[in-house]
Amino acid sequence: MVLDKLGESLKNTLQKVAKSVFVDDRLINELVKDIQRALLQSDVNVQLVFKLSKDIKERALKEEVPSGITQKEHLIKIVYDELVKFLGEKESEIKTDKKNTKIMLLGLFGSGKTTTAGKLARYFQKRGLKLALVQLDVYRPAAFEQLKQLGEQINVPVFGDKKEKNPLKIYNSVKKELSKFDVVIIDTAGRDALSNALIKELKELGKKIQPEESLLVMSADIGQAAQKQAEAFHEAKTITGVIVTKLEGTAKGGGALTSCAATGAKVKFIGIGEKTEDLERFVPERFVGRLLGMGDLDTLLEKANEAISEEEAQDMGKKFLKGDFNLLDLYEQMQTMKKMGSLSKIVEMVPGFGQLKLPKEMLDVQEGKLQKWKIAMASMSKKELENPEIIDSERIDRISKGSGIPASEIRELIKQHKQSKKMVKMFKGGSPKQMEKMMKKMGGMKGLKMK
Repeated sequence: MVLDKLGESLKNTLQKVAKSVFVDDRLINELVKDIQRALLQSDVNVQLVFKLSKDIKERALKEEVPSGITQKEHLIKIVYDELVKFLGEKESEIKTDKKNTKIMLLGLFGSGKTTTAGKLARYFQKRGLKLALVQLDVYRPAAFEQLKQLGEQINVPVFGDKKEKNPLKIYNSVKKELSKFDVVIIDTAGRDALSNALIKELKELGKKIQPEESLLVMSADIGQAAQKQAEAFHEAKTITGVIVTKLEGTAKGGGALTSCAATGAKVKFIGIGEKTEDLERFVPERFVGRLLGMGDLDTLLEKANEAISEEEAQDMGKKFLKGDFNLLDLYEQMQTMKKMGSLSKIVEMVPGFGQLKLPKEMLDVQEGKLQKWKIAMASMSKKELENPEIIDSERIDRISKGSGIPASEIRELIKQHKQSKKMVKMFKGGSPKQMEKMMKKMGGMKGLKMK
């Protein structure tokens, strides 16, 4: 999960509020201290933390509770509202309705600019737009080849000239060809540190290219240092927004996100993994919802729409709700979930599931089984695939020999199918605790204890 330690701390803090008998000054003070501790451990600037905690405390002590909600619910809403404001409040969208929208990426060495160019191209490609990538980094020898490989992976053309050392000449030579694309993403050169030479080069490129967006790509692991970097680029009038990368692998991500928000440089996207699919629009309301375990249904639905057609979703949904789906349906369902991202990322977006404290190990093991199950299914008869209930020990031994998959793995597949059918009942009114037990069983991880 993105910022999992911060999210876990904040969820535990809100659990204290939910379990408390009543709201008083002592509970509010304890809540504020817990939030301060959680944010400071995530490398958020001390002054920003104190400002946030002061705002939460003032509202909690002074505001009247609106009718229709309890005092505890109001306190949780205040925490949610202030964290959203803390992270930039409103989403800063990238408009692509203009033909030949140009997006220029800037940043220092090691920020993940070139990889992000590929991710961004994939993001807009999935929305039906015609994309092109341009490499203007003339200093890093492998820059053009790296971008070319990324372009080939997603079937997007890449323009550049690895022999030319003048980025403006490269752009001018391909400008005419670029005019036929909906969106053009331009990767530029980085430096070890922000310098006058880099700012001058970027301003010259910006003047010539006139991009609709100039996005600073910044690695989350720099933490609070993000503020100086974002301020410098922002003050030089070279950027319109920020993309924070490598957010999944660092505890300093809180520092990078909040530092950018403090400078007024809006975060537009976040990188949450290494795959080309692992890029998300940064929507503060959604992000905070996931941090607090409230889910993020909007992003989940967007990912679902990208992975499966509406007709397929409706058909699968009907089978799932009836509880009569077979092994092939189960496999397709799990394959679709895989397209949407890792199971751990999906679970954190489902409202209510963020509170279940499901072990990461269980979700990782679940992902690793799909390929083995597919091989085992290839050795099953049509009758077995459509009626898994008939698969007994004798059939399991035959399937195991034919597929080379251990009998234990095939038994687990059958068990997964049975548990999935039972889960339908949980969706129709079961408690979160029942759901937690069910998910744990489905992972086949009996030895793991819930946190």
